[in-house]
Amino acid sequence: MNFNDFSLDERIMRGVQAAGYETPTPIQQQAIPIVTAGSDVLGLAQTGTGKTAAFLLPILQRLTTGPLRKTRALIIAPTRELAEQIHESAQQLGKFTKIRSMTAYGGVGKGPQIAGLKRGTEIVVACPGRLLDLIGDRHVNLKNLDVLVLDEADQMCDMGFLPDIRRILRHVPAERQTLFFSATMPDDIRNLSSDMLTNPQTVQIGMIAPAETVTQAWYPVPQKKKKDLLFTFLDATATGQVLVFTRTKYRARNLARDLERRKFRAIALQGNMSQNQRQKAIVGFKQGKFDILIATDIASRGIDVSGVTHVINFDMPSTVDAYTHRIGRTGRAEQTGEAYTFANEEDADMVRDIEKLLERKLERRRLAEFDYGDFDPDTAFPERQQQQRRKAKSKNSRNANQRNGQKRPHNSGGQNNGQRRRKPKAKADANGTAKPNNRPNRNGGSNNPPRNADGNKPADGTRRSRRKPGRRAIVGKA
Repeated sequence: MNFNDFSLDERIMRGVQAAGYETPTPIQQQAIPIVTAGSDVLGLAQTGTGKTAAFLLPILQRLTTGPLRKTRALIIAPTRELAEQIHESAQQLGKFTKIRSMTAYGGVGKGPQIAGLKRGTEIVVACPGRLLDLIGDRHVNLKNLDVLVLDEADQMCDMGFLPDIRRILRHVPAERQTLFFSATMPDDIRNLSSDMLTNPQTVQIGMIAPAETVTQAWYPVPQKKKKDLLFTFLDATATGQVLVFTRTKYRARNLARDLERRKFRAIALQGNMSQNQRQKAIVGFKQGKFDILIATDIASRGIDVSGVTHVINFDMPSTVDAYTHRIGRTGRAEQTGEAYTFANEEDADMVRDIEKLLERKLERRRLAEFDYGDFDPDTAFPERQQQQRRKAKSKNSRNANQRNGQKRPHNSGGQNNGQRRRKPKAKADANGTAKPNNRPNRNGGSNNPPRNADGNKPADGTRRSRRKPGRRAIVGKA
């Protein structure tokens, strides 16, 4: 099968050929005819398999007829990087048509975006927050909208964009085509799609996991040795472009600085950078100015660089879905790639979760050129697994005891059978009158001030305020 089989407009085909597309990927083969027919689609495929072209080509085909300079296609993306990637693909594939595309996202001024909307554009690629701002200011007119696309719909919900999406839906026509495209689709997102899609057709290509062309393995290593392991790995391994993921912005910035000091061409990509700085980092990485890009997860769904040969998880991702998206930055378009994860003892649980997704064991590796000291990566972390099994066994035992009506005794040393110890009563003198507790307090004074004959008022006409234990008493005139 080739792209000629889709009966696309001749101008769009010229764009396809200029982009170097030859054979449609499986998601494109299945989705393009369905989207072209006008059906709502729930599209699922592994990262890097061509989802963007799977919805852009039918949209461009639709926009070749009908009015120009009206916003007829709205594509919502979770990150600025992904919005730019989609916009660039739309420009590339539609370069021989009169169809315009623009982006709208925060972190930059509204002026150019407002000017672009006033000039008129057929495709708007936007992030939810800035789109709502423009709608509120009445700079966006969506009454002519034909197609609504949510790309990376699962991350939309993970990042808390669901309320914004529902607000946006109030401003789009009810009669429209809606497309959901994502690399992962948990059950709760499937349930959400039933509210937004009308009789959707589901297109799913294989297991939602990294592409089979990606070699995966993990390197057990103590946290304090991770940086040295990365340096040694990069020195000892022949690589193309390398994408390194960290958990924090601080670590990404510092790791990029340390790599630069070692004469590596490296740059960071993290949330504290301005949009111009972030764009400079991505463009420089794409054009080969930088060999290593150290990024937080903001970039895991917005980088489309075919030359990435290695992905290194310097820090373990927080979810299996995040792992899938990180690894998907290599091995794109059926090319081969390698993905390695540096894991410490606390990451053992996530390693097992990833193995459960892949339905196989991840290969455990050690770097021969690296000095691990007294740490043995071949036998690392078994005690953690044993400890977890002991905890689970203990918890099951406690649950069984509770079901049988047994209770753990109170921690009282076994002297009073779990009863609360009562405060001893004051001793009485020979006449049967209770003696006050005149033992000195922690400040050296008596706990009971002198009283009058009636035993009710202080003898000196003063009164003592209530106080918390350990704080000085406050004495004043009554």
